[in-house]
Amino acid sequence: MRMRHGALEILVLALVLSAACAGKPGQPAPAALNILVTNDDGIEAPGILAVAEALRPLGQVTVAAPSEGKSGSSHGVTSDKLISVRESERGGQRWIAIDALPATCVRLAVEKLLPARPDIVISGINRGENLGTVTFYSATVGAAREAAFLGLPSISVNLVAANGMGYETAASVTAQIVRALGRDGLPKGTFLNVNIPSLPRERLRGVRITRQDTRAPVDHFNKIVAPDGSTAYIPRWEHLEPDDGDTDIWAVRNGYVSVSLFGFDQTAAAPPAARHALRRLEALLLSAPPLSVPHN
Repeated sequence: MRMRHGALEILVLALVLSAACAGKPGQPAPAALNILVTNDDGIEAPGILAVAEALRPLGQVTVAAPSEGKSGSSHGVTSDKLISVRESERGGQRWIAIDALPATCVRLAVEKLLPARPDIVISGINRGENLGTVTFYSATVGAAREAAFLGLPSISVNLVAANGMGYETAASVTAQIVRALGRDGLPKGTFLNVNIPSLPRERLRGVRITRQDTRAPVDHFNKIVAPDGSTAYIPRWEHLEPDDGDTDIWAVRNGYVSVSLFGFDQTAAAPPAARHALRRLEALLLSAPPLSVPHN
């Protein structure tokens, strides 16, 4: 494994999280968690149903998500209209459909709709990967970032789009990560971006701690001319091929779960802050009970 961050902290986190890919039972969280789940595919999306169910053993789960799909809206907020809210109860869980963008769903839930601040926020499971610089366009990532703005641990979870997508496997991986992190596993100013290949559990090769691929996405604009002479363009984009072996794109294309530690400080001083965050993760996970690691 190529490591550009500190080798020890990356190895420790990989060892703890690799158990998720083999379905090994994790150690119980120290106490029941209050978990907020959101996404950008809409409250009826299969990914949100799968992860809400998988997180049930870890504590009280509340879902607060857009009433309709809002993919590709980045970190946009809803500020130009009244926001309608519709609540229901599903299997003992509170589900809140909100007519707003995902980041606003998180902010409204935390500030007005929940009786107490959640211990952790999960944004996903998104239908489709969010890797590399595409993460700047992603509303799934935007919702997790909004939670981090509020000082809450948060994770963006994404599943590569494919026929027969394995939401249950992705949800199990997510639950194992939440179990490992617990209530205080992520330092302030950071959040995780997780991408999971659409593979059966037994074909997942493990977990890689990755850096974000910083190459520009590939976009195409195909010109069409209507019979009346007017011009329009059809947008199309394509996935990047893998580059270096320590990036999120490389990991997912090669069958690994990619876990990237993101921060929202965009100044030049951000890299030292990221290294400090990784050292804190190392300290947390070194103190956790060991989990068995599958052979790749």
